[in-house]
Amino acid sequence: MHFDLLTTDSKSQARAGVLHTDHGDIPTPIFMPVGTVGSVKAVHMHELKEDIQAKIILGNTYHLYLRPGLEILRTAGGLHKFNGWDRPILTDSGGFQVFSLADSRKITEEGCKFQSHIDGSRHLFTPENVMDTERVIGADIMMAFDECAPGDSDFRYAKKSMELTHRWQDRCWKRFNETEPLYGYNQALFPIVQGCKYAELRKISAEYTAEKDAVGYAIGGLAVGEPTEVMYEMVEVVNAILPTSKPRYLMGVGTPANILENIERGVDMFDCVMPTRNGRNGMLFTDHGTINIKNKKWERCFEPITIGGKQMEDGYTYAYLHHLIKAEELLGLQIASIHNLQFYLWLVTTAREHIIAGDYTEWKSGIMPTLMTRV
Repeated sequence: MHFDLLTTDSKSQARAGVLHTDHGDIPTPIFMPVGTVGSVKAVHMHELKEDIQAKIILGNTYHLYLRPGLEILRTAGGLHKFNGWDRPILTDSGGFQVFSLADSRKITEEGCKFQSHIDGSRHLFTPENVMDTERVIGADIMMAFDECAPGDSDFRYAKKSMELTHRWQDRCWKRFNETEPLYGYNQALFPIVQGCKYAELRKISAEYTAEKDAVGYAIGGLAVGEPTEVMYEMVEVVNAILPTSKPRYLMGVGTPANILENIERGVDMFDCVMPTRNGRNGMLFTDHGTINIKNKKWERCFEPITIGGKQMEDGYTYAYLHHLIKAEELLGLQIASIHNLQFYLWLVTTAREHIIAGDYTEWKSGIMPTLMTRV
C-alpha cells in the first residue's frame, strides 16, 4: 500500500493524490461513507458502487466485535467477504465508541474496560487485542487504539490523555508488526494524532506520530465540541509537521464547508455519519444550500433533485421526497441517504478536479456561500 501525491494547489495546501491498496485505488481528497456495523444505513452495496461511486467505506471495530462477533467474521473470511464489498475498507479502532460510554467504562494503562451497550456484558479493549480484532475484520486500513479526550478537556487532562495514547500507539505498532494479515492482502496501520484543542500538545503528538513512518496518519479528537476555528487551527498545526508524502485522515469531519476548509489545509481523507443521519431526518445537502425536506414549501416543488446541476438517475422530485419523508416511508430514508452521499462524493471529486486544474481556491470561494446557506 502506498500513496502518490500528484499535485498541490499553488495558493493553498490542498492536494490531489492516489492511495493504492490491494482492493483498489482511492483518489484523494476522498469522503468515506460510514458503515458502522458492516453496512451504510439504508443503502445497498450496488448503490454505493454505482450510484454513489464510493471508493472506500468504514466499519467500526467496537460494533463489529460485539455483533456479529469475531468468530463469524473469521469464518466468513473477513468483512469484505461477509458484506460483499470488494473495495477498500477502513476500520476505526473503537476507541471513540468505548470512551463515549462514560458511565460504563474504565480507562487504565492496560486498556479500557467497558460494558456492551447491547446486553451489558463486560469486555476489555487493549492495544494488542484491538490489533488482533482489526486483523480478523480484515480492513485495508486499521486505526491505532487511542483515547479521544472531550473537546472541553483542560490542559492537564488533555496532556495525560495524549501521553497514554502515545504509549498505546507504541503497543499497537509492536502487535501489528508481530502479526500478519489473515486473508492474503496487505493491511496498513494509521496512528492517530491527539492533543485536544492545545497547539502545544498537537505539535508534540504530531512529531511523535510522524516518527512511525506509517503509510498514512490520522488526526483525531476534533469536531468533538470545540469551536470550528479551533479545529482549523489544530489541523494547520498538525499538517505543518506530518509528512507531505503521506495521506492525512481527519476523523469524523464533517459538514460540506468543514471538508472544503480542511482540504485547503492539506487533509486528504474524511468520514462522517452526517450525510446518512441527517438524510434520515429530512435534511438534504443540495446545489442551492441545505434544506429541510419536511418543510411545507417543498410539498409542491416538482423539480427534480439535482447535484452539480444533474438530476438523480430516477428523477425523484422534491415534492415526492417530501411526501415520502412525511409519510415515514422507508424509501424516503433511502433516497435521502443516497442523495446526501452522492453530494459528498460529488463535492470531493469536484474539489480534486479543481486542485488538478490549479483553481481550487477560487472555486472554493465561489461555492462556500451556497454550502453555508439554509434554504
